[in-house]
Amino acid sequence: MVINKETGTRFLAVIIMAAGKGTRMKSDFPKILHPLNGRPMVSHVLDIARSLRPNRLILIVGFQKWRVVEAVRANDIIFVHQDNPQGTGHAILQTEVALDGFSGDVLILSGDVPLLPEPVLDDFVQFHRQTNAWMTLMTANLEDPTGYGRIVRDENGFVTAIIEEKDADDRIRGIKEFNSGIYLIRSDSLFDRLKQISNDNAKSEYYLTDIVGIAVRDGLMVAANKIEDANLVLGINTVEELAEAEHVLMRRIAGEQ
Repeated sequence: MVINKETGTRFLAVIIMAAGKGTRMKSDFPKILHPLNGRPMVSHVLDIARSLRPNRLILIVGFQKWRVVEAVRANDIIFVHQDNPQGTGHAILQTEVALDGFSGDVLILSGDVPLLPEPVLDDFVQFHRQTNAWMTLMTANLEDPTGYGRIVRDENGFVTAIIEEKDADDRIRGIKEFNSGIYLIRSDSLFDRLKQISNDNAKSEYYLTDIVGIAVRDGLMVAANKIEDANLVLGINTVEELAEAEHVLMRRIAGEQ
């Protein structure tokens, strides 16, 4: 399905965040380059992004960026360096030059979430455009979402905030719906709002999730597309999770999923 031309002149850019080290892998190698079904993990995310035929494809690199660039170099990738990581909001802010002159929707993916099927992502883009939201999140429910940001909705079902685990009280921690880290945001005023994010939080980082509160304050709609299978959007952080992802891909290839 080609979805980058419409609605109207709403083109699509894809940003993949891939600058982190991935310390829980206990490796000196960038996490996103660990092999998954014989290829670097991030290569699977690039495949997912390319299935949407984006107008711009941006990869944010940081830790051992030369290894990452060498592993996935291609003519369609714009590499953006985040040399001093200060959080996800700071990472996306580094793409301002790469997105100069772009007008449309910006899809944000993570380099360590390689199991998202193309139809699920297609549906996500269509949901975002049909609701005409300024920002749409992909979410899911987990019985134990420890470690993930929780989704706070209003009485109409629209998102009012994402509260990170380290900043959550007991009530917020009781919410089962979590933030997958996959976003669609309209490009208009994106960077103006990114520059309003504060690092006044438990980790002293610039959270991309704080843009939700800024958008709501500005009277913009923030929607959430909740998927049924949370396993499709769980990040790979350990060797054990990588092995499980390998089994999932093998079952898909064998036609069992």
